[in-house]
Amino acid sequence: MSTEVGAVARESIKNKVTITEIARQAGVSVPTVSRVVNGRSDVSPETRARVEDLLRHHGYQRKSSAPGDRAALIDLVFNDLDSPWAVEIIRGVEEVAHASGVGTVVSAIHGASGSARQWMTNLRARASDGVILVTSVLEPRLHEELRRLGVPLVVIDPAGSPSLDAPTVGATNWAGGMAATEHLLGLGHRRIGFIAGPVRLLCSRARLDGYRAALEGAGVDVDDALIVPGDFYHQAGFDGCNTLLDLGEPPTAVFAASDQMALGAIEALRRRGLRVPEDMSVVGFDDLPEVRWSAPPLTTVRQPLADMGKLATRTVLRLALGEEPASPRVELATELVVRASTAPRG
Repeated sequence: MSTEVGAVARESIKNKVTITEIARQAGVSVPTVSRVVNGRSDVSPETRARVEDLLRHHGYQRKSSAPGDRAALIDLVFNDLDSPWAVEIIRGVEEVAHASGVGTVVSAIHGASGSARQWMTNLRARASDGVILVTSVLEPRLHEELRRLGVPLVVIDPAGSPSLDAPTVGATNWAGGMAATEHLLGLGHRRIGFIAGPVRLLCSRARLDGYRAALEGAGVDVDDALIVPGDFYHQAGFDGCNTLLDLGEPPTAVFAASDQMALGAIEALRRRGLRVPEDMSVVGFDDLPEVRWSAPPLTTVRQPLADMGKLATRTVLRLALGEEPASPRVELATELVVRASTAPRG
């Protein structure tokens, strides 16, 4: 045992000790100690020796199960799971996790503090190796609990200001919003409606800012009457499009901040006997698998959702091994995909 570790250990009482205390004395995370206890190989020799010394010193009793019986786990946490884009993120996370021999626990906390606290209780019980949080907000107390447990956290599409002491993975939402709007401007549209996403989300605000920047860059005044609220779901797109159609001078094109809202907008147009793109062009955002089969196939901004999931998983696994992330803030590129829902202004 090293002099430093030995000194720390001698100060503790030689009785029942928790993995959390072992982690604190060893200067490592709780999942790292758990990996040593379970005989896993993904721990450096130096760290393993330090932890093993402390386990022996405290007389820690391993469970009777054979080494390696407990599967490595990461938690993937959404606010809600009722959206196809969640499936795309899960697909990316699962691909990397499966290749790494790691299991995935998917949860939805529904924005409720009670649900989040129950999730935290469950996480402590299963000794998860890391957490990926998607467009959700943890109470400061719960975030502090993750830090205390030494469980690494990675955030996909942070809901608010990225002030969390955690790496984030997102997409170039501003550039995507600008590209979608510039595409419509290039087709001759000047009155372009925008159906926004939830204002609490950074990605929503960035798409709106990109829309505004494209209009201003083309010398087109931003008309606030053409900007309507939404929440990324079909009904909001349907309602928002109807609001735009009821204006004294409706837009000739609509940019919806999500594919689901774009599909809702197309349905609103269909029910009014209007055609897409002959009577109105429509652009979405995400490029979900279903939109290439919509009628007409949807022009949209491709957001690399599966790749975001993959990168977040690689990052949280690096953190679980005690390594630094390649970058604390990553934005993957978006891409405009032109299909049949947009046409020159008629």
